[in-house]
Amino acid sequence: MKFSIDSVYNWYRNLIRNPKYRWWVILGTLVYFVSPIDIVPDIFPIVGQIDDVLLMTLLVTEVSGLVLDGWKARKGVDTATVNTSDDATSSAETVDVDAVSVK
Repeated sequence: MKFSIDSVYNWYRNLIRNPKYRWWVILGTLVYFVSPIDIVPDIFPIVGQIDDVLLMTLLVTEVSGLVLDGWKARKGVDTATVNTSDDATSSAETVDVDAVSVK
């Protein structure tokens, strides 16, 4: 089994998007942030804070994305099929044209 940052990121993202575990993940992330027990202890000047900063950045990014998705759902905007008015009219009216090269 190979360890990669991408797999950890996808695992965390999928876990926080699951409504059953969402609050547990947020609480666990906050406890990890204030806990003196880290992957890299905070005693080391810069390296010790990197894991905390990365984890908080990931948490803020995912929670803000969830808040925005919830806000869009309340407003009635479908995030999967957002079309501008130009796309909607152009896809409704299709015109077939034979191409002729002009020299």
